Amino acid sequence: MASSSVAGDIELDRPNLEDYLPSDSLPQESPRNLHLRDLLDISPVLTEAAGAIVDDSFTRCFKSNSPEPWNWNIYLFPLWCLGVVIRYGILFPLRGLTLLVGWLAFFAAFFPVHFLFKGQKLRSKIERKLVEMMCSVFVASWTGVIKYHGPRPSTRPHQVFVANHTSMIDFIILEQMTAFAVIMQKHPGWVGFIQKTILESVGCIWFNRNDLKDREVVAKKLRDHVQHPDSNPLLIFPEGTCVNNQYTVMFKKGAFELGCAVCPIAIKYNKIFVDAFWNSKKQSFTMHLVRLMTSWAVVCDVWYLEPQYLRDGETAIEFAERVRDMIAARAGLKKVPWDGYLKHNRPSPKHTEEKQRIFADSVLRRLEES
Repeated sequence: MASSSVAGDIELDRPNLEDYLPSDSLPQESPRNLHLRDLLDISPVLTEAAGAIVDDSFTRCFKSNSPEPWNWNIYLFPLWCLGVVIRYGILFPLRGLTLLVGWLAFFAAFFPVHFLFKGQKLRSKIERKLVEMMCSVFVASWTGVIKYHGPRPSTRPHQVFVANHTSMIDFIILEQMTAFAVIMQKHPGWVGFIQKTILESVGCIWFNRNDLKDREVVAKKLRDHVQHPDSNPLLIFPEGTCVNNQYTVMFKKGAFELGCAVCPIAIKYNKIFVDAFWNSKKQSFTMHLVRLMTSWAVVCDVWYLEPQYLRDGETAIEFAERVRDMIAARAGLKKVPWDGYLKHNRPSPKHTEEKQRIFADSVLRRLEES
């Protein structure tokens, strides 16, 4: 980790243990004792320990927290088995059927409107309503219990909405109320098909995390979007990655450099029935949806907070931190000072093992010298 390397570069004035002992209790040191004292100098160990603590603090932001098992005795186990039968044998087929019927109805209406309607405004209005309808079908397929707090977002220029990010379903939950144009990472498979054929109709903007040239293009598209009076409200997840809804990582400053109002949205999931966090490294989005559809319900609160503006003398980074403070306080999230992109660009296990080998060799060499 970066903080670990920084700690290793700082020269500390470390007091010796002997400084705190009575002078008459100090033993006469031989060259061997001097080597041993050097060996036991704990600063390298503290540096490695600090690195481990930082790494643990970072990785806990992206860990799923499994619920405590409750089927631990002979009375509860039959009830748990009955719940499995209901969730997988009854609810899941019904929800799957709901999703299938919803998709068929959506495609039956969307493609004729998209290709046959010539009036741009009327076509866009119908497409927005159809996208909102399809997102409502998705929420119904999880038996979503969503409570919205605050005024519903309005469609007007010179504003951008920012929210904390737990899963791609954040977008679905927000989209069923308002047809946001979202900035989102490009995805493969059926999700990519929906992005290209459907979501572009509401003005969504895609980016490739691994393409550095894409950043300038996307930044220009964002500025143009917020200035256009007929554009759908722009939604950005400034963390840049999914976090487990207990923490919030650093906000990217791009959304706060657009020179417009920033409207915070706080999203908090209740884990009583299912953990809505999507760990994209361990689970495909399809399997994530299956897990939600085989749960009892997805329970969530959404708060639309007061619009915020850049203050005099305030930098974009300070503005982003102030908005993050608001979202964290409202949703009950813990702030951590890490960049979420480290989730995708962390040192490989091979690099970590090599670092451990070098440290072990240095210890063995000093032992031999002593």
